[in-house]
Amino acid sequence: MDHTTGSGSEASGMFSSDDLRAALGPLALLVDDPAVTDVLVNGAAGVWCDRGAGVEPAGVALADERSARRLAIRLAALAGQRLDESSPWVDGQLPGGLRLHAVLPPLVGGGAHLSLRVPRRQVPSLADLVRWGTVDRSGAEVLEAVVRSRVSFVVSGGTGSGKTTLLGVLLSRCPGAERLVVVEDVRELRVDHPHVVHLQGRTNNVEGRGEVTLTTLVRQSLRMRPDRVVVGEVRGAEVRELLTALNTGHEGGCGTVHANATTDVVARFEALGALAGMPAEAVHTQLASAIQLVVHVVRDVGGRRVSELAVLRRDSSGAVSGVPALTRQGTTWVRGTGWPELSDRLGLNPSPRTRPC
Repeated sequence: MDHTTGSGSEASGMFSSDDLRAALGPLALLVDDPAVTDVLVNGAAGVWCDRGAGVEPAGVALADERSARRLAIRLAALAGQRLDESSPWVDGQLPGGLRLHAVLPPLVGGGAHLSLRVPRRQVPSLADLVRWGTVDRSGAEVLEAVVRSRVSFVVSGGTGSGKTTLLGVLLSRCPGAERLVVVEDVRELRVDHPHVVHLQGRTNNVEGRGEVTLTTLVRQSLRMRPDRVVVGEVRGAEVRELLTALNTGHEGGCGTVHANATTDVVARFEALGALAGMPAEAVHTQLASAIQLVVHVVRDVGGRRVSELAVLRRDSSGAVSGVPALTRQGTTWVRGTGWPELSDRLGLNPSPRTRPC
């Protein structure tokens, strides 16, 4: 069972996959490549793609800046949005789940620039992540316990580090009897689960009306009898509603957040809380009981991988900080000072292939 509401690209449902391929033109072959996760068009200067090892030249080109502009306008139309001088950027979704961002000059130099995020055709499993080297078997056992124990957690990391993919994998491990309500700006999270409700935000129309924010959708999600509330990416004032929800009996809630390290996650929540008018003290108070765990992913020359798990701990002054529990060093997980707390919360015996730090 999969429900979607609040889509910002209703018009895209009128178009077929053939329409999309025709609109993509020379980019169609890149989108069809199962290894490609991102396609980037820098005007007429070149086309780049990411096959998991970083951005590289794609081997295709557009004729000139006018070709880049026409391509951007065609794809915007498929996303049900307008792209012109009065509305010079688009953030939407194309048929098949492709996420589109496009921006026109003079906001950007050198012609229209496009960014396409290509969703995986199949939701990977935890076994797939082990095979790819994202996590080893020992780490996978801990992640299984995270889902099983129903602790609330966030997946942190930088852009393109695999946060959304990992979150989708973990949610796919939830028991089938649970109802998952997922809130996103643009639908990216793919979950292999029999009962997922997708709520998607909506931007203003050309008349400046009709916006539906994540803050509103998080509030609505709490009235839909969720077993788990999921915010695809915590990025704004909706953090207040999410923290409130996780403090009122909604266990197992989760989401992703941009952060360079587990130690930066609390500061990130402070910044987001400020957008919702929450003082830092209130953020720490709510965060202390709302989120128990941070799973951090990185992307480096070796690919995407889970690098650390940290517990959020409150000290005597009331301040919350991330305390490393498991840190990956090569093929070994090193236990930090947060390990006893983590293992207790997850009901784990000492994990294999770990050693104290």
